Amino acid sequence: EEKRIREFYQSRGLDRVTQPSGDDTVGGDPMGLPYSTFDHSRAHYFRYDEHVSLCLEKLRPPQPPNPLCPSQQKYVRCSVRAQIRHLRRVLCHRLGLSLQHVQILFDNEPLPDHMTMKQLWLSRWFGKPAPLLLHYSIKDKRR
Repeated sequence: EEKRIREFYQSRGLDRVTQPSGDDTVGGDPMGLPYSTFDHSRAHYFRYDEHVSLCLEKLRPPQPPNPLCPSQQKYVRCSVRAQIRHLRRVLCHRLGLSLQHVQILFDNEPLPDHMTMKQLWLSRWFGKPAPLLLHYSIKDKRR
């Protein structure tokens, strides 16, 4: 079994961390695992998560580029646990609009509010270079 475990780690180029046996639990718990110095009480904060880079562009009908009108691109870096609803709320706050007027799209397809950035990245952007390109549209207020 030890040989199989060693081969597993070597095939992946990893160094195997050996755990002390159950007899010598000095500095560890009865299971033989060493104590961690990481403070788990604050681990739920987003700063310990993976991050994803996004580029948010306002969706516009196809038109020739106008050098006098700069594109409205916003670059965002957020936690992979963030959801589309969180991004919409921040965008609505920045634009001074209510939630029903802003929609976030990927390839002209509206994204569900409950989708996380990690789900979005893995399902639609995996293998492509960062940043993930998303569009937002502002619905007409009269409707």
